Amino acid sequence: MSSAPQISAPAVEPYLQPELLLRFYRRMLLIRAFEDKVHEAFQRNLVFGTTHLCQGQEAVSVGAIECLRADDSLTYTYRGHGQVIARGMDPQAAFAEIFGRETGCSRGLGGSMHLADLSLGLLGSFAIVGAGLPVALGAAISAQLNGQGQVAMTFFGDGATNIGSFHESMNLAVVWKLPLLFICENNLYGEYSPILLTTPFEDLARRADAYAMPAESVDGNDVVAVYTTVLRATERARRGEGPAFIECKTYRHRGHSRSDPAKYRPAGELESWLKRDPIAQCEAQLKSLAHVPQADLDAIRLEVGRTIDAACEAAAAAAWPEVRDLGPETLSPSGA
Repeated sequence: MSSAPQISAPAVEPYLQPELLLRFYRRMLLIRAFEDKVHEAFQRNLVFGTTHLCQGQEAVSVGAIECLRADDSLTYTYRGHGQVIARGMDPQAAFAEIFGRETGCSRGLGGSMHLADLSLGLLGSFAIVGAGLPVALGAAISAQLNGQGQVAMTFFGDGATNIGSFHESMNLAVVWKLPLLFICENNLYGEYSPILLTTPFEDLARRADAYAMPAESVDGNDVVAVYTTVLRATERARRGEGPAFIECKTYRHRGHSRSDPAKYRPAGELESWLKRDPIAQCEAQLKSLAHVPQADLDAIRLEVGRTIDAACEAAAAAAWPEVRDLGPETLSPSGA
């Protein structure tokens, strides 16, 4: 299995100001702290069922979602906590959903793999591999018909590129010239299987060649690289020039799910990727390019930690849904 990719990151664009880098840094810290807290919550029996964490992949969510407008929409996978937090979901609502409480974003009825908030354009995470792709395709059709420059974005893993819905969505997006951004989080493993056991090559941007779709491969652990690459593709889509495929090469620090110790990884692979932790890379950029003092970065870490701790405790203290909450009259948009 490959070690971390050696991809040269683009130079920081003139418009990439310290304020934006600091926003990237805080959001990645928020996602990391959230995921660490979810893992801890298992030890307290606050989480029922399973969950899939994304520590190590924060730069993909943060960099790509920064390119979206408030009226854009997106889909994501069961490993989608990072996407919803990056989009602006209240961590307390996300915790409460994972804990099955009524204050959750779906009133505690969806759980870890079904976080959604239509007010934020979060159309839903999907427990079925590749299922979010055709939903995003539909959102892109809607955006095109609206004629307001909206785009849709879909996040999926490397394993989804072997699924029929992926190929159908890619084909239709090109044929209909839809404003759809395909964001592939290539973390080298489909559940427990190394990519080369299921796919004939590691560079998944090659998949786009069959559909004459513009594609780029980027270091998914560099938030600046992700942002600048996705931004170019997003601006192109808003101009009506069609979809794009962005492969973000990244790595999940933990196993596939909470019960997976990830012993199938070769020796030294995890350590190789930990040296290129996306949060550490962003911190280095803030110090070298924006000259942000370490004290300021430490203060952000402390503030984020307190925010996540408070959100978790508030969610854990929230009430359980009532049986009546399961009825269609409660779940319908009108409430009637």
